[in-house]
Amino acid sequence: MSNTPMPAVLVFAGTDPTGGAGLQADILTLASLGCHPLSVVTAITVQDTVGVDDFLPIDAEWIADQARAVLEDMPVAAIKIGMVGSVEALAAIAEVISDYPDIPVVLDPVLTSGRGDPLANEELLEALCDLLLPQTSVLTPNSIEARRLTEDADEEAESPELSECARRLIDMGCEYVLITGAHEQGAQVSNTLYNTRGVVHRLNWDRLPGSYHGSGCTLASALAALLAQGQGISEAVKEAQEYTYQTLKNAYRPGMGQFIPDRLYWVRGDDED
Repeated sequence: MSNTPMPAVLVFAGTDPTGGAGLQADILTLASLGCHPLSVVTAITVQDTVGVDDFLPIDAEWIADQARAVLEDMPVAAIKIGMVGSVEALAAIAEVISDYPDIPVVLDPVLTSGRGDPLANEELLEALCDLLLPQTSVLTPNSIEARRLTEDADEEAESPELSECARRLIDMGCEYVLITGAHEQGAQVSNTLYNTRGVVHRLNWDRLPGSYHGSGCTLASALAALLAQGQGISEAVKEAQEYTYQTLKNAYRPGMGQFIPDRLYWVRGDDED
């Protein structure tokens, strides 16, 4: 019997019956990186590898009760938040994590599916900025999400630079912002980590062919796992990107839609990776 238990990471997320994204992807990623996943269901989705057809938000009290049951039972080393489902659920999550201010929080602002199906309305976006960002250690939006979270109705039609989006998000209260650039143009994907002083580091990755289901979930969960193991934010962000890139290089296509990252690529003994 081990005297050194794996660090536990608490995840708030919606289910994905394909296993490609959502709660199932979080659990697989955390286990792959040596953490014990604790899961709180925020929504049940109807989806395949092509897109999300519908979702059912879980009652906010049930979400809070799920979380408090495990938080009061065992030590939690990190928290990862994905799809929230409703404003009421978001408020419940914000209240729960406010009681544990010393636990690092990784927030993946899931606003749409990979196909573009809406998973968050404007009211939920406003609540996210008001209630969750001030409690977030690392926010992990893609470039589209970063612009949507910071868009200003009085601003000109031209979208703000990503550095300006990061500044606005940090002004809202989060400690670090990692903006991923897969939706931007170019032969390489540029992911940039920001804090109050500006750019912490920028990593460029060769753009891989294809479209991936659950890459954002994988990155955020990997980051939460590494923070749970005691890594500093800058190093954890670098290592989480490396892990995610390898899962995408080894992705497979089990259905008729997007590729699914192989979170257990290392088990298959590819010496090159």
